[in-house]
Amino acid sequence: MYGLINKALQAFLVENYGPALWSRVAHALGVGPEGFEAMLRYEDRLTEELIDIAARTLDKPRAALLEDVGAFLTTIEPLRRLLRFGGSDYWEFLFSLDELQGRGLMTLPDLELPELSLRSESGGRFVIEVRGPIAGWGAVMAGLLRAMADDYGALVLIEAVPPCGRLERVQVMLLEAAYASGRRFDLALPSAEAVA
Repeated sequence: MYGLINKALQAFLVENYGPALWSRVAHALGVGPEGFEAMLRYEDRLTEELIDIAARTLDKPRAALLEDVGAFLTTIEPLRRLLRFGGSDYWEFLFSLDELQGRGLMTLPDLELPELSLRSESGGRFVIEVRGPIAGWGAVMAGLLRAMADDYGALVLIEAVPPCGRLERVQVMLLEAAYASGRRFDLALPSAEAVA
């Protein structure tokens, strides 16, 4: 697996719990305090151990930790932009999830993102099936979907269903697509002059 996944977990721990906690996790994992290189490949086993050690260190259930990681990913602006290109509202965003893995593979051909499949049911209910190389991608998606609902200003109920083998499911009930104003988003990046 690309170190990009491990690097995202490292960034989450440092930004939310501080460098001292990351140092404890890195030491227990047997990696240096500098952590991971985003473009190097690591064994999936190392990612699994990283998640387990972080959850134990924080005394937090693995699923809760991974859901927080999913929400954190939406604060990384390039990733948020990639997700927001999926649609002008949360409804369109949900229907674009089937394409997310393909968009990621266009950027990094060997990136092992989970395979997502959306099933639309009646009354604004959706089921997202998640198949990934490691367990827990469903929880990551639940956190990401919850944060993106806030980003779009949608009112949703999201529940991760207990996994069945490598198949994980997330249920989404879209109650109101335009509940609040949401965060500002422009297709064009702000120019350097506008920022200065």
